[in-house]
Parts: sequence; structure tokens; C-alpha cells
Amino acid sequence: MPSTPARTRCSPAATDLTSREPEATGYDPHVIASIWFYLFPLYILGGLALLVGIFALLSRFQGGRFLKPVVTGLMKVPFLGRFLKRASQMALERQNPELASAVKKLERSGVAKDPQKAQQAMSRLSASERQAYLDATAEQTEGIAQNRQQRRQLERARKGRRR
Repeated sequence: MPSTPARTRCSPAATDLTSREPEATGYDPHVIASIWFYLFPLYILGGLALLVGIFALLSRFQGGRFLKPVVTGLMKVPFLGRFLKRASQMALERQNPELASAVKKLERSGVAKDPQKAQQAMSRLSASERQAYLDATAEQTEGIAQNRQQRRQLERARKGRRR
């Protein structure tokens, strides 16, 4: 039978991790591991910058066609939904203050739930708010027209409102 090599007994000082010598490269592995830990905030900032870049690219491509489903999905998240709604309202107030005040009044009256309330709320709007709201809804319905007949009907309705 082959003989097994005898086990050598290490001194307690040799097994102590604190007295371990650095590797031949001159770097201590514990220091290298701690550097990766300290770089985590940079990884997070880099990831956020990448997300913002993707959002910017999607918003520029085909008029934001591919960004709209992403934003509607994010609107379902409670915190992000409130933030995006507030940001949208502030942007609307800067671009068109009459339309922003009309939208606020219509939302307060619960227009989306009851058409009769919508009619009552429209009568409470000022002339400039009503005109801004009707112009905005006309712009929204413009993209809905499927064929030539529908586009012509929308154009006739738009000309009738201007008179």
C-alpha cells in the first residue's frame, strides 16, 4: 500500500487572516473588493443616465410613438404616476394657461364619468378657456380620422367653429 503523506501542522499564526501577505502583484484582495463596493453609486448614476438617454431617444424617434406605451405603463405606478401627472400639468400651464385652467376645472367636476356633468362644466368655463379646450380636442381628434370623408367632416366642423 502506498503511504499517505504526513499532514503538517500549521502554526496558529499561519492561519490568521490578518497576518496574510499581499499577493505577488502587490495588491491586497480586500482593498480591491472594497473599491468595487465604493463604486456602486457610480454604477447607479450610470444606469440612471442610460435610462434618461433611452427616454430621450424614444421621445425623438417618430414623435414619441414608442415612448407613449412606456409612459402609460409608468402612470400606473402610484408615485411615478403622480409625478408624471404633475409634470405634465406644469408643462401645460407654461404652454397654454387657458387650456390648463380649463382642464383643472373639468377634472374637478368629474367630466370623465358623466356626460351631463361635462356639459355643465363646459358652460362654467370662460370663453377663452372653452376655445382653448375645443381647439385641443380638435387636435386630438384630427389623428383619429381614418379616411378622406372623415377628414373632410372634421375640416368642415373646424371651419364652422372659427366663424
